[in-house]
Amino acid sequence: MSTMTVRVAKRGLLTLPKALRDAYNIEPGDALTLLDLGGVFVLSPRLSEVDALAEPIAADLQARGETLESMLQALREEREKVAA
Repeated sequence: MSTMTVRVAKRGLLTLPKALRDAYNIEPGDALTLLDLGGVFVLSPRLSEVDALAEPIAADLQARGETLESMLQALREEREKVAA
């Protein structure tokens, strides 16, 4: 793993170093995925598959009558069990 420094241009643009563009065959117009992990940015040359993977899970949970509130309540209960 190597560290490289990039600068943000006036309009918010970043230029990826040529070595990275060449190594990962990144061409002008290619889409990248940017993850914000609490202030640590991860830039990936692959498109995110999170939404595509989450949709069938959300549909299954909805079909079973689960709601955000019921899942948060179950999470709270499990945390209490672990803490005890």
